[in-house]
Amino acid sequence: MKTGAEGLVANYHTPDELWNKTFPSGSDTGFAEEWRKRFSAVPFEDKSGTWHLRYYQEIAVNNALEAVAKNKQRILLTLATGTGKTAIAFQISWKLFHSRWNVKHDGKLRPRILFLADRNILADQAYNAFSAFPEDALVRIKPNEIKKSGKVPTNGNIFFTIFQTFMSGTDAEGKPAPYFGDYPPDYFDFIVIDECHRGGANDESNWRDVLEYFKPAVQLGLTATPKRNDNVDTYRYFGEPVYVYSLKEGINDGFLTPFKIKRIQTTLDDYIYTSDDTIIEGEIEEGKLYTETDFNRIIEIKAREAKRVQIFMDEINQKEKAIVFCATQEHAAAVRDLINQYRGQTKKAGEPVEPNYCVRVTANDGEIGEQFLREFQDNEKLLPTILTTSQKLSTGVDARNIRNIILMRPINTMIEFKQIIGRGTRLFDGKEFFTIYDFVDAYHHFADPEWDGEPIVEDPCSQCGQIPCICEKPLCSKCGQHPCVCKEESCPVCGESPCICSEEPPSPCYKCGQSPCICPKKVKVKLKDGKEREIQHMIATSFWSADGKPISTEEFMENLFGKLPGLFKNEEELRTIWSNPLTRRILLEKLDEAGFAKGDLQVLQQLVNMEKSDLFDVLEYIFNGDYKAMTREARVAASQATIFALLSNRQKEFIEFVLSKYIESGVEELDQDKLPTLLTNKYQSLEDAKEVLGNVANISSLFIEFQKYLYQKEVA
Repeated sequence: MKTGAEGLVANYHTPDELWNKTFPSGSDTGFAEEWRKRFSAVPFEDKSGTWHLRYYQEIAVNNALEAVAKNKQRILLTLATGTGKTAIAFQISWKLFHSRWNVKHDGKLRPRILFLADRNILADQAYNAFSAFPEDALVRIKPNEIKKSGKVPTNGNIFFTIFQTFMSGTDAEGKPAPYFGDYPPDYFDFIVIDECHRGGANDESNWRDVLEYFKPAVQLGLTATPKRNDNVDTYRYFGEPVYVYSLKEGINDGFLTPFKIKRIQTTLDDYIYTSDDTIIEGEIEEGKLYTETDFNRIIEIKAREAKRVQIFMDEINQKEKAIVFCATQEHAAAVRDLINQYRGQTKKAGEPVEPNYCVRVTANDGEIGEQFLREFQDNEKLLPTILTTSQKLSTGVDARNIRNIILMRPINTMIEFKQIIGRGTRLFDGKEFFTIYDFVDAYHHFADPEWDGEPIVEDPCSQCGQIPCICEKPLCSKCGQHPCVCKEESCPVCGESPCICSEEPPSPCYKCGQSPCICPKKVKVKLKDGKEREIQHMIATSFWSADGKPISTEEFMENLFGKLPGLFKNEEELRTIWSNPLTRRILLEKLDEAGFAKGDLQVLQQLVNMEKSDLFDVLEYIFNGDYKAMTREARVAASQATIFALLSNRQKEFIEFVLSKYIESGVEELDQDKLPTLLTNKYQSLEDAKEVLGNVANISSLFIEFQKYLYQKEVA
């Protein structure tokens, strides 16, 4: 393996020989060897054969356990969103629990493990994912239950909570007394910090205080973001990751879903006030060019947001799940209402009422927002179909069937961009790709060298010369303690100090620097009558490789399905085959045998934006990238005169009915097997149909013959 040299081998190594080659004697202490064997003796939990680790998950588990065996105190795993970091944490915990590892290394007591997240939904997801453990071993730490009982829970082995819960709490005099201080510093043996890049390792973060307090425990950080300038504190605290699995690797290995981007530009992406518009509220700055970062923060134009909603609602399949990222919580509420209004206007007659078609999920929505999110994550439920949010859903939400991500606010960092992309990358049955609708030019992040590039090199600390820094931390100048126990100002959202929201408090306003913002009231502008109808838009679809580089449609499709087999030589031969329902069926069967099932062809149809075209157009486009497709409606309009030229009035009436079904549903309506259903739908019975159109042979001939005119070259 080291030299790459090839040759014959006399015999294969025995398991013991392989073990000794991997861990040669003398390479580490007997202590590490003992725990390595104990960990390997505990099999992975497979939930009765229904769950098998992917190769990279097994490597991540083994590397983390190897670090534990070598008595490393801080461990970091970096894996892309959607690759199963919680499953990895579960398997590590499973082996630690059943091998009876603990910080005393006595092999007698089972360890106490703490799973720390920054949002309740993430802690709940992890709690549910650990269900294979004995029920009495799992404990969910909640602030209301601590207040009710007057003490922190200790009756278990695996504890789940959020940082905000641990940071809350007061003593009898009302002074800050964080709940984590009720546990002895050495109470936990192993701590898992989920999404640790979100501040848990930041030098200035209160979360860091929790980690420092429980310093005796081995701490495992889980993150989806490689080392970058904006998360260097995470790597400074934990050190270099023991394993890295990137978004690029996940897509290339087929464990994550690839994506396409629809970049959407309108003539109102920016705005300068003109006197024919009406200022409803606030003070406008005349002559100022308001740009994307200003909208829905300091200026609001409802017609602009309504147009954007109309554009993406017309583009998406309205029955597929989607997340819309908005500028603020208020903006998310406005977009939610606009989506529900437009859905009500465009849904077909007879479709049921959908009161929760689109809902908002933000920090301010509390328990009802959490309930909406749980229902959205349930793939058996159709409602809610679309969520609007501002910051809350950018990380850690396991919803596998998301097909569309709509960006209606600027994405400021590469970390946030990759996290948002990760909302759509999870695999789901029948989901071959997902689509990003980009109103804010976020696609520029793909051009950034940081997109799955090499991690930045960290310089040693200038004081101690170590990576990570091991310098003594200064005491707080106010309370004289480390970690600091000074009382903070109450959170503007939950009113508690420290904040116990399910997500971090809002960031300070970029203009006034305050939270909540104290800027003058937002300007609300109403466009002059008819001006909203003048808003034009342009959509450019592009495909991107796992490397973050633009690729052709053909290359993207080949990456998904492979190369189309050569079952026809040219367009003319395809047209001849496709014009007859009998030969068309044979072609589709051969494509199915070659790995291009009808469902795959329909996915390709969506991929190249030909949902309203015939599958013939899709195949011809794959065969010839310069081919210009036409809609089914346009095809019928162009061929109708030729088709009807030699038909009787009764025959015209039937073929007109067939063509209407073809326009509505596609080429499946022209299958020979569909003929009895079409006749019954039109004439109530086959006997009635024969009275109008003649015997079975005549009807069959009529059904086959008209199709060759539908696909004539002059039509296309």
